[in-house]
Amino acid sequence: MSVDLAVVSDTHVPSREERIPEWVEGRISAADHVVHAGDFDSAEAYERVVELAGGEANLTAVVGNIDPRGFDLPETATLDVEDVRFVVTHGSGSLEGYRERVADAVREEGGPDAVGICGHTHDVMDEFVDGVRLLNPGSATGAEPAAETTMYRLTVDGSDVSVTLHHE
Repeated sequence: MSVDLAVVSDTHVPSREERIPEWVEGRISAADHVVHAGDFDSAEAYERVVELAGGEANLTAVVGNIDPRGFDLPETATLDVEDVRFVVTHGSGSLEGYRERVADAVREEGGPDAVGICGHTHDVMDEFVDGVRLLNPGSATGAEPAAETTMYRLTVDGSDVSVTLHHE
């Protein structure tokens, strides 16, 4: 039986966007589990994602560089789904060396076969960096500097990960 993940990041509500678009909320609500790679921007945005996910047990989330102080979220989290280990990190810091820095963190936390989920750049990415697959869903609200609103749906079946990009 496969597992569907809604993967989002960089919502930036309310500093850059008023709310998460309805179509993104619908996909979050329909998923078996939700991953948010940081930069909620506010406690209200975090609480909304928790509500859409059906509770904190159905959400794996990390803190981003603009999240409020006191957010009780880790900088890195691991999530095992079927036979796949995911390592979630925002990827904060300079854009120079971003991919290598995130790949190193994924390998360190999850081992050589882990799949990385990251945010920060607002750019969609599905590529291998130094042998590590990195997935960045872009911005779930289209917050600047994103060109559009994007998110991933991952279907995990055993050790197979199918990635679908949704955008508007």
